[in-house]
Amino acid sequence: MESFFSFLEKRVDDCSSLLCIGLDPHVADLEQPTAASALKFSLNIIKQTAPYAAAYKPNAAFFEQFGSRGWSVLKQVITAIQEESQRLGSLIPVILDAKRGDIASTAEAYAKSTFEQLGAHCITLSPYLGKDSIDPFLTNQEKGVFLLCKTSNPGSGDLQDLHLEGGDLLYERVARLARQWNTKNNIGLVVGATQPEALARVRALAPELWFLAPGVGAQGGDLEIALKAGLRRDGKGMLLPISRGISRAANPALAAAELRDQILSIRYQFGR
Repeated sequence: MESFFSFLEKRVDDCSSLLCIGLDPHVADLEQPTAASALKFSLNIIKQTAPYAAAYKPNAAFFEQFGSRGWSVLKQVITAIQEESQRLGSLIPVILDAKRGDIASTAEAYAKSTFEQLGAHCITLSPYLGKDSIDPFLTNQEKGVFLLCKTSNPGSGDLQDLHLEGGDLLYERVARLARQWNTKNNIGLVVGATQPEALARVRALAPELWFLAPGVGAQGGDLEIALKAGLRRDGKGMLLPISRGISRAANPALAAAELRDQILSIRYQFGR
């Protein structure tokens, strides 16, 4: 039976890309501070970049800020990605960046909202309430999750770098648990591209898992260093989310194509 990551790998092969395009309609980037402008912004990015996208990652917060209308727009954006998938003949996965994390009954409602109502294929989750808080998202193996492991923000070390009894750092324990829990091939890890040492350490602990590695570009992460630290031996296993570097470019299609080609070039240099 297919799983979320088998779908993702097919898309990666189809478009020769590890580029995950973030859809973050910052109010400052919109024609007007409205949900309608957020929709127009997002649809333009999708139309221009679909051939180069291994996945899309809409950030729920940038749509929720517009209230109920923003939630409706988010669903329209996901539908537009599905339509592009049909046009291209290749499923482009949608990763909802929502960072949910709650008790099991609440998690079940979040899972229904994400997968059944919005139509997303994957979601980012906090693992710190334990396995029962993520189980409702794992029921259907065709739907996936990326668990927050070592995040790209400067304050991530306040908790994620804590030393545990037995020698692990907290983020390393998350990586070990993710491997144990990944019985349906639908769990990956968020490991920031701003943290190359952590990328290398988590890759050693979880050699087969997919990483979502934000932080290249606006947050200061170096693309080549991140890829060297985080790629699997097969040259896959890593999605690079880029948002502002594409949406704020004069030509988003060209920016996406150049990023896709730059990633490919680096992979070839590493023999992957």
